[in-house]
Amino acid sequence: MNNKESASNQKGYRRIIPSMTALLQFESVARLNSFTLAGKELGVSQAAVSKQIRVLEENVGMQLFQRMHRNIYLTEAGETLFAIISESLQKIASGFDQIIQGSEKEEIVLASTAAVSQFRIMPRLNRLVEVLPHVRLRLATQMFLGDLRSPDFDMDIRFGNGHWPDGEAILLFEEEVFPVCSPTWLARNPMPVTLEDLANAGLLDADATSEGWITWSGWFKGLGLAISKLNINLRCSLYTDVIQAAVNGYGVALGWGRMVDHLVDSGELVKLEPFVLRQKESYYLVVRHGHGMTPNVQAVVQWLQSKAMPTPMQMLRE
Repeated sequence: MNNKESASNQKGYRRIIPSMTALLQFESVARLNSFTLAGKELGVSQAAVSKQIRVLEENVGMQLFQRMHRNIYLTEAGETLFAIISESLQKIASGFDQIIQGSEKEEIVLASTAAVSQFRIMPRLNRLVEVLPHVRLRLATQMFLGDLRSPDFDMDIRFGNGHWPDGEAILLFEEEVFPVCSPTWLARNPMPVTLEDLANAGLLDADATSEGWITWSGWFKGLGLAISKLNINLRCSLYTDVIQAAVNGYGVALGWGRMVDHLVDSGELVKLEPFVLRQKESYYLVVRHGHGMTPNVQAVVQWLQSKAMPTPMQMLRE
């Protein structure tokens, strides 16, 4: 963009947004639900705040607050404006915070689903300072795989075939799925010897997700066994809840190997042999177009591929 175009855009913004002061005062009033409290927060009089809000309402051509005798309420237009301004101010404040507090550090925004964040990222956080001493990581945890495709993220972790149009996919690791239980559950129940034994063992199941993860019925089918009825002890919406129930001894869960390896290594979960289903798809780190394969990106890949830090239980045994 040349200087002439830039100047034209600036004039346009000043025409559309005539008073940043009014917007800041509006945000304060909407957040505190009070003209008086907003004036105290901003160091101006209540009358000055009211005047700015009236000017803003005249500019947008709509009433932003419903003024009652003792209370004020945002109108529908006010709710819309407040949501936009709040998000924008948060981004501006975050930018200032990065400049003031961490100008010597690069910030990388890494997105993942909740399961990957809890089971793959969190157990490895202690290694982060070793591999990325000059980088500050910001984790953006999303509920669904589709939510990962945002331009606000530098990179994200996905499970799939490695072909996505919005970035370069770097293979992290392949995956296999196997049953896991706690030592306490195994002490109370006989060891499953066949797939039929396993189907009646008291299973913990999670709803199918957009990540491509399978349920127990899909897992048995993948191993060539069609079972009409499974003995399900508990069904959860989130995979993280399923694993927590397994750790607590409530039944047998499907262990996605790259997610639960640290729990198996620590002895909190037991891998039930020899039932293993290898997946056709894998985990990838997707780097947004324009970011490139920098040394920091390579360090993130190595960090995500590394073994988890020893748990306190493991350290005591060693």
